[in-house]
Amino acid sequence: MNVNSNIVAVSLFSGAGGLDIASFLAGVPVISSTDFESDCIETLKLNEEIFGETEIVLGDLHEIESKVFENIIEKKAENKEVIVIGGAPCQPFSKAGYWVGNKTRRGINDPRANLVNEYLRVVTEIQPAGFVFENVESLLHPTNKIIVERFIEIIEEAGYSYKIVKANALEYGVSQKRKRIFIIGTKGEFKSEAPKKTHGNPTEIEGTDLKPYVNVGEVIAGFEGDEYFEPSEVVDGGTYADDLKEVPPGMNYKALTAWAGYPNPKFVADKRFWNFLLKLSPDKPSWTITAQPGPWVGPFHWDNRRLRVPEMAAIQSFPKGYKFFGTRRSIQKQIGNAVPPLMGKAMIEFVKESLIND
Repeated sequence: MNVNSNIVAVSLFSGAGGLDIASFLAGVPVISSTDFESDCIETLKLNEEIFGETEIVLGDLHEIESKVFENIIEKKAENKEVIVIGGAPCQPFSKAGYWVGNKTRRGINDPRANLVNEYLRVVTEIQPAGFVFENVESLLHPTNKIIVERFIEIIEEAGYSYKIVKANALEYGVSQKRKRIFIIGTKGEFKSEAPKKTHGNPTEIEGTDLKPYVNVGEVIAGFEGDEYFEPSEVVDGGTYADDLKEVPPGMNYKALTAWAGYPNPKFVADKRFWNFLLKLSPDKPSWTITAQPGPWVGPFHWDNRRLRVPEMAAIQSFPKGYKFFGTRRSIQKQIGNAVPPLMGKAMIEFVKESLIND
């Protein structure tokens, strides 16, 4: 999958490699990937056909000096433009001990932002030509306003133009409703207003060049056979197994309430999380694949079972045959935390475009 390119990427918080794959798809080879989870690192190593030329680094970014990336750039990317990509986990609460004062760099002095700060530390020290930063939508919530303001202040001071992109994976060919924000920076010039969307609501795309949203039945077709069976998919005998079977495809537990006209209601509408007993419909896109679902949190398959690993990966737009290392719980976390590659591809193409001189 590696290609010759005048632009290469350094990936931080690589996880299972969602944004890294996106970079390869955008024609920007990843020369370095790093994560502190050993299972994630093993996942990257398992996919040698993609990451065979990538230097894979296991470690906590708090403890990895920028010099490590500078050395890799010097070795693998002399005379090439570099971009930094990554989605720093932004936990609402962090232990104060993780906050390293001497690395703050004109800092974001909110301890919630310590990993964001490490991302910025690498960007300001290695001075790439551009960057793509991904995070959850709630980063724009007023309670996190200080993090975004300081982020912008630091990157502007370092000489970057930027755009904040609110994105839904559905609009980039991913069969999944998944809202994220991207902060995209460049030392070049943005050639357009926003990353190019490829898909839209089927009822609203007439007269455009957009394709209709991709339905989940299309992307997970072929994984229903016995050869893909996983013991963890079985729900029979569980507390709510019989209830799940009564939920129609595309609905959740509310189908079994008085709100839906269900005789002898089993639940009360709006008293449970919306994704309780949530079941996919093959004729619609999926809901968000989560990293750490409870035992009865969906989305479930319309065949009344939990999703299989290759199905979750396909819904995230990982390439078919992509391998994951670890227990079922670890793999679900890796897939659920990943940036969908097709979504990330649009963001990386956007920053790449800004660096190419016409």
